[in-house]
Amino acid sequence: MTPDPPVADRAAERPGARGLLWVVARREMAVKLRDRAFIVSGVVMLVLIGAALVVPALLAGGPDRVAVLDARTAAVVEATGAEAVTTSSDDEATAAVRSGDVDAAVLPDADSPTGLRVVALESVSSVLVLGVSEASPVELLEPADADPLVAVFAPLAFGVLFMTTSLLFGLSIAQSVVEEKQTRVVEILVAAVPVRTLLAGKVVGAAVLAIAQTAVLAAVALGGLALSGRADALPAELLPSLAAAVGWYVPFFVAGFLLLAGMWAVAGALVSRIEDLGSTTTPVQLVVMLPFFATVFVNSPGPALTALSFVPFSAPVAMPVRMVLEGGVPVWQPLTALALLVVGAVAVVLVAARLYEGSLLRTGGTTSLRQAWRRR
Repeated sequence: MTPDPPVADRAAERPGARGLLWVVARREMAVKLRDRAFIVSGVVMLVLIGAALVVPALLAGGPDRVAVLDARTAAVVEATGAEAVTTSSDDEATAAVRSGDVDAAVLPDADSPTGLRVVALESVSSVLVLGVSEASPVELLEPADADPLVAVFAPLAFGVLFMTTSLLFGLSIAQSVVEEKQTRVVEILVAAVPVRTLLAGKVVGAAVLAIAQTAVLAAVALGGLALSGRADALPAELLPSLAAAVGWYVPFFVAGFLLLAGMWAVAGALVSRIEDLGSTTTPVQLVVMLPFFATVFVNSPGPALTALSFVPFSAPVAMPVRMVLEGGVPVWQPLTALALLVVGAVAVVLVAARLYEGSLLRTGGTTSLRQAWRRR
């Protein structure tokens, strides 16, 4: 019979803290990827995003109506796919634009190289402008601060993406923790893995899946834009700020998710049964949803949106939205907001680690924050 190796040798065979962290992270990801509810919810989100981009294009209410003065201009307008509406004078065409009877007007202009100019109320289809001629001047009677569709879509896109991802994977972390407590599996895990390493592994595993899902959703969104033809309709001046906002969203998302993930883990560690989880996760859900609704309601540039872009809990949504609506912001502002978010995330994770240690092995009911803090 072969004798057991000495304790020192067995300890030497164990992986280090980093190795244990990745073991826990891989376990969390494997469990989640086998979860039917997770797979179904991911597919539903992909279908909804694709449908939201493609279906409106399929159900569009017909071509733009454009006022013109003569048959030659009407032929140019109809070549773009718009419907030409003949009017008798510049004033009548302008009045039709103001009243909403037509979407735009293409009128003579002696100073234009093409002899035409485009008149619209707040915004104008870039397809029409390109069809008439890029050299034709465009006159907006009541120019908006930002494209109305962009002003509505940008907060919803960034906000819904961050909120749904945080809720989905945050609840997953909390449920995983409380299930391990309820089945007493956690007592076996902490015998082999330090408590803080266990927490870090859960957070890293969820973060990797969250980032991967976000990348897939973004790819579907871009594909939907291409299929619906809306990408070509975006104003050319919007593309640089949109690209910058998407680029900055990645580090803001990672730091913001880490900030919230620690809170979700503590919410799960404070209770001993799945049935009690709602009492501790409700405050965290409010922390996720309130910044989203604040950014959606404050969807125009101004002091309120600027302030939200520097608050750690709302910065992951508010700062990219500002970049889109304002056409870009000075680089020091996202750097400062990201630094504040990282500092906030580190502080929250450190506090969460202590609360997690103090509550993970406590059973028999809900642990208060004071009890968890005092008993590590």
